Amino acid sequence: MQSQQPTHSVLASLLMVAAMSIIGVIDNFVIRVAESIGLWQFHLSRALLMLPLIAVLSMLGLGTLWPRRYGVVAVRSVLITLAMLFYFSALALMPIAQALAGLFTSPIFVLLVSALLLKQHIGPWRIGAVLLGFSGILCVLQPDPTAFDFRTLLPVAGGFFYALSAVVTRTHCANESTVALLAAMVVTLALAGGIGLIWLALYPIGVPAGADGFAMRGWVWPMQEALPWVVIQAVGSTIAVFMLIKAYQLGEPSYVAVFEYSVMIFGPLFAWVALGQSVGLMQIVGIGMIAAAGVLLGWRERQISSTPQAAE
Repeated sequence: MQSQQPTHSVLASLLMVAAMSIIGVIDNFVIRVAESIGLWQFHLSRALLMLPLIAVLSMLGLGTLWPRRYGVVAVRSVLITLAMLFYFSALALMPIAQALAGLFTSPIFVLLVSALLLKQHIGPWRIGAVLLGFSGILCVLQPDPTAFDFRTLLPVAGGFFYALSAVVTRTHCANESTVALLAAMVVTLALAGGIGLIWLALYPIGVPAGADGFAMRGWVWPMQEALPWVVIQAVGSTIAVFMLIKAYQLGEPSYVAVFEYSVMIFGPLFAWVALGQSVGLMQIVGIGMIAAAGVLLGWRERQISSTPQAAE
């Protein structure tokens, strides 16, 4: 019988918290990028800067650039690319606390996919956690039923595709190289950026000024105003995403996922201290509810994995 890969819980949790602290800081500056260039140019230029850094990681012996199963890794990369397109679009249009709350609907979607597509039994504990998390998301997003704005759904769409990528990673990519998964994701983001730019060049549309035109803006040159922020994103994302993927490979996923919620502290806290973005009491409560739901889901999954026959 094949032995299970040993877990390194402490190292995995430290890697995840470090990754989330970096992401929580650098994602605040997407609004600076959105004011001068477009979403597609951002992803293409960031990816071109990230790829040499990823190659260096491989040369340092941290993993091969080539995946074992190209098809599965390609599917994962497309799903996470869609998630990032929606998430970064949201960052340009709303405070980071709201964008992160929408993205962290992903555990809810993971459970729904597990129940509906993978036919896994979902018991009352996890249903309760989902309801708690959903209530927290409503507290943070604070949707107005009398004046619905589709932009509120952008990060939620990101959460949906992020959940699908998480399911694929967990079920089919556990033995893939960390560097290969990162490289495939970045190449796919670059292709998406290039396709978007070509489309907008062939079929140009009217673009609102500033961040409102982020997703509709084609190639902008020169881009010196946005370039420093793109470089910061490229370097920070390479380091953070590598640590994030490595954390999931070193530790038990249900345990590691709890620490991913720390980004909901780092992101809004930095936005408040450095950028003056206020976070209301209701949003703070909502962030706490979302984090509590994540902890509850992680605890319950560990209970089930340690006692497979336990009734929910």
